[in-house]
This record gives sequence, structure tokens and C-alpha cells, in this order.
Amino acid sequence: MMISTKGRYALRVMVDIAENQRDGYIPLKEIAHRQDISEKYLEAIVKGLVKERYLTGLRGKSGGYRLTRVPEDYTVGAILRITEGSLAPVACLEQEHVDCPRMADCRTLPMWRKLNTMIQDFFDGITLADLMDTDQVGNDYVI
Repeated sequence: MMISTKGRYALRVMVDIAENQRDGYIPLKEIAHRQDISEKYLEAIVKGLVKERYLTGLRGKSGGYRLTRVPEDYTVGAILRITEGSLAPVACLEQEHVDCPRMADCRTLPMWRKLNTMIQDFFDGITLADLMDTDQVGNDYVI
């Protein structure tokens, strides 16, 4: 499994907004500058997060983006599924998979199912609040 830059950057954007939003909206230009990511690329990333109601946007002079919920309510798994589509390690375990004619006799399917469960549980067990926790720096799951 390979997480794309889109997925990694989405996590960085969400953490950045969570850490900086206070009472207002965060301009995309500020996020792009802090994260050293192209503003144009971030536009594509936040579009999906807004569509799924993870962020809300406001246009105009004091516009930008903010979280729609508290950081504890967002999991890394949910954010990655928005940007990556699926976290399944093999195609036959994706939600909209193509049935494999060998599925009933597949000797490796139980292994893939176990790995899939481990991946989902791992990413769904980490919240934005966890990523914001400076005491977690150095732990295995910090981005």
C-alpha cells in the first residue's frame, strides 16, 4: 500500500487548520506557506474535504477554511479514504471490488483480510487530536 502525496498533504492540512483556526477561517495561502505545498494543489485537496463536510470554506477578505467538528472527531483513516479512495491492500477487498473467480479457493485471501483489518484499525485508531499532541512526537504514528 502506498499513500499518495494527496493523502499525506490532506493530513497535514487538517492538522494545520486544527492547530491554527481558533475562532476564524484559515486562508489557503497561509496553509500553503506553512506547509510548503502549492496553493493550487491544496485547492484540489480541500475541495474533496469540503465536499465530504470535513471542512467548511468562506470566500472573501476574511475567508478560508475551518474544521466542521472538533479534532477528536476526525480519524486518519476517514481522511485518507476521502483522498485515497480505499486503503485495501488488494483489489478484491475494496468496497466496490470486482469478484475474483478464485475468491472461494484463494489460499491468500485470509492473509489479505487480516492485513486489511490491521490497516483499517490502525488508521481509524488515530485522530487529528492525536497528531496534534506534541507529547506524541517520536511515536510510531506521527506524520
